[in-house]
Amino acid sequence: MNTQVLIKEANSLPVEERAIIVDSLLKTLNTPESDFDKRWVMVAKARLQQMRSGKVKAIPGEEVFSKIWSRFSK
Repeated sequence: MNTQVLIKEANSLPVEERAIIVDSLLKTLNTPESDFDKRWVMVAKARLQQMRSGKVKAIPGEEVFSKIWSRFSK
């Protein structure tokens, strides 16, 4: 399989699966070295699990930035 075919196949996957692939590839390029990086990975995985379980709900980025702009433009 050539690179372009692989990319096309990956692009057809759901967003969450593409994120897993991207994360996996990035880990091979830039492995976490520091304790800070390792702790951040643990926090990120915990947050992802909370979202998947429905414990927390994601807020669309547009809504977040709109609130920020309205808060700081006063």
